[in-house]
Amino acid sequence: MIKINEHFLKLQTSYLFSTIARRVNEFQQQHPDTEIIKMGIGDATRALPAACVAAFHAAVDEMAADATFRGYGPEQGYPFLREKIAENDYHGRNVDISPDEIFISDGAKCDTGNFQEILATDIVFAVPDPVYPVYVDTNVMAGRTGSFENGRYQNIVYLECTKKTHFIPDLPETPVDLIYLCFPNNPTGATISKADLAKWVDYARENRALILFDAAYEAFIKDETLPHSIYEIDGAREVAVEFRSFSKTAGFTGTRCAFTVVPKDCNAYDSMGNRQSLHALWNRRHSTKFNGVSYPVQRSAEAIYSHAGKQQVAEIIDYYMKNAALIRREMDALGRDCVGGENSPYIWIDAGGDSWSLFDSLLNNAGVVCTPGAGFGTCGNQYIRLSAFNSYENVQNAMTRIKTALK
Repeated sequence: MIKINEHFLKLQTSYLFSTIARRVNEFQQQHPDTEIIKMGIGDATRALPAACVAAFHAAVDEMAADATFRGYGPEQGYPFLREKIAENDYHGRNVDISPDEIFISDGAKCDTGNFQEILATDIVFAVPDPVYPVYVDTNVMAGRTGSFENGRYQNIVYLECTKKTHFIPDLPETPVDLIYLCFPNNPTGATISKADLAKWVDYARENRALILFDAAYEAFIKDETLPHSIYEIDGAREVAVEFRSFSKTAGFTGTRCAFTVVPKDCNAYDSMGNRQSLHALWNRRHSTKFNGVSYPVQRSAEAIYSHAGKQQVAEIIDYYMKNAALIRREMDALGRDCVGGENSPYIWIDAGGDSWSLFDSLLNNAGVVCTPGAGFGTCGNQYIRLSAFNSYENVQNAMTRIKTALK
């Protein structure tokens, strides 16, 4: 008799954004003439940079001729892309990361979910609350949690991020082995200082813990006093794995390309207390279960680091941040407490009550889709998230509708 992994049965009925999509589709069927503006999910709306498109076309042309055709590439990624990432994203900030510590993948979502697979199932892990759901759900699937009760899973250490904590988690009161951090944060848009991030690195070193640091939104940081990488903190190479993505910065949401950094001196421990290289373990897992990102996509990603590519990506980010500034400005004018929108494309807004209620109100009365904070955790119940990923015209229209609905 074939049996299932019963840990999947602990998961809530559906993924947050699937639930939102279902509600929006139901509304659209009932109100077919209403033009809906979606400001919930963080999906890029600007076209790929011209430099990336040109590189994509050139690489496809290579694949069309026997002499330049490429078959399987290295699972870890082509050296030409890994070298560009190391040089531009790390060496340019005086951070010591070598190309062979970088693993090219098809998305940070995949990597943040998959990385826990090489870790023991009986470890204690901590997540911020509110939190990106993938961190929690993949650990539920792996069997690290108990049942879901009163909005939370048993056996998870939840680190509450509230207005009182400036939406930055405090260090755990009980020892933990694995810590998920995301800055600039999804969903709150909050950022962390180097001093506060150093506290986490020190904690991980003292407790032989590991930090999984999601830096998918680092390109949106405008305040240069803020860290773009956890490796800007002394000692982080020993205790942290970092995830980056080209999805929101260069519009690769549909093209799929990202990378994970696993330093060679980052270790975990076996049951006997012996050090084991996480770099070696991830390389083994990556090589076994992944055949690599396609050659044309990697050539397109490489073009991000060209002179023209950097300029074009900066223009895309500025466009989104103009949207974010408008949202933040209008929410402030309405007297709504909010965070984010300054070094992040997300704005976390006080709902003044239940977040799903405000979600329904904005959908029904304004035709605007937000993301209810309750989907990110108990501490998100009183908030909604608005995304800056849209056209400026749509954002203007949405804010006009929201102001009318909320007044």
